Parts: sequence; structure tokens; C-alpha cells
Amino acid sequence: MLFHLPIEVLIILLPILIFSLCFHEFSHGYIAYKLGDGTAERNGRLTLNPLAHLDPIGSMMILFVGFGWAKPVPVNPANFVNPRVDMMKVAFAGPASNLILAFIAGMLIRIIGLIGLLDNILLFTVLKIFTWINIALAVFNMLPIAPLDGSQIFGSIVSKYNPEVAWKLQIYGPKILMMVILIGIFTPFSLLTTFMMPFINFFMLLFAGL
Repeated sequence: MLFHLPIEVLIILLPILIFSLCFHEFSHGYIAYKLGDGTAERNGRLTLNPLAHLDPIGSMMILFVGFGWAKPVPVNPANFVNPRVDMMKVAFAGPASNLILAFIAGMLIRIIGLIGLLDNILLFTVLKIFTWINIALAVFNMLPIAPLDGSQIFGSIVSKYNPEVAWKLQIYGPKILMMVILIGIFTPFSLLTTFMMPFINFFMLLFAGL
């Protein structure tokens, strides 16, 4: 639970998390706009202003249970030339944007290591947390469970081969996801952490050498 972390950690963590979530949502809207849908622009979502993206309840959930959400970016697939493929591109834009941010921060960690600034604890800590959070957001959102981005990316592929499974993932996905998260919060075992950590560790090593 972030709310119970030391104040000095929260001072670093919260701005990083807010910026990363906002950049994620902005990226959805921007790619939708480039593909011909101006819905996000008309709703004021092509901005990094946190007030445009943060959901009050989702933000409180981040503080108190360590999990939350931003407001989904409105998208109208009818405005796309190829709705199925373009929706996959829009969905992938969010996780991809977080990986780009993580890559940049990881390269900065490598650079400060080369020029001998790793003893600057504050700078190293900020960059390390920034890299980790953005990788975690990307990996989490790639899970093929509604309402995560992965359900849009992989849902159409699954529906081609097994429409019933795809339909069940859409209908029951949010309940399954919340159950898995709550189990991780209230028990010593976290299925999400078990699944995600190998991917997070892989990208931390790839981007930052950590």
C-alpha cells in the first residue's frame, strides 16, 4: 500500500506514477487522433495535465491499496479506416509509451554509471523507480484481460480462433482481475507478481543493466 510508505519514498514515487499514467493515456489518444479519430482531442485528453486523466477513485485506490487507474481515453472505432487493426494500435500505444519512457530512463542510468555519477543516490533512485514503474505498467497492461489494453490487442486474435473464450474474457475479465489483485493484497501470495516479475526483471536488465 503506497499510503503506508515512508514520506520520502512517496515524494519520489507519486509524481513518477502520475506522470507515467498520464503519458500512457495521452498516448492512446494521440495515436487514435493520428489514425483519424478526434474523440480524445474533443474531450481534452491530448494533454499531459493530470486533471484531464486521473480518476478520483482510481487515484485513492493507488494510495490505499497500491492499485488504481486513470480515466480511459474515449475512442470511436467508427472513425478508423481499419477499426480492428487500428484499435489494436491504439491499445498498444499505452504500454509502448511506458516502455519508451523506461528505455530512456534506463539509458540515463547506464550513462550516469559511465560518467561516475552512480554515487548520486537521489538521481539513481529516481531513475530506477521511474524505469521500474513504467516497465511494470507496460507489462500489467499487456495482460489479455479486460479492461486492460492486452484485451484489445489480443482479443481479436483470440476471437478468430475461439470466440467463446474471447467473449468470456471480456465479460468476466474485470472480476477475474480484481479477484487476483485482492488475493495479492490480502494474502502472502500474489499471482500478478509471480507472473510479472520475470518480465520486469528482463526489461530492467535490458534497459538499465540492473
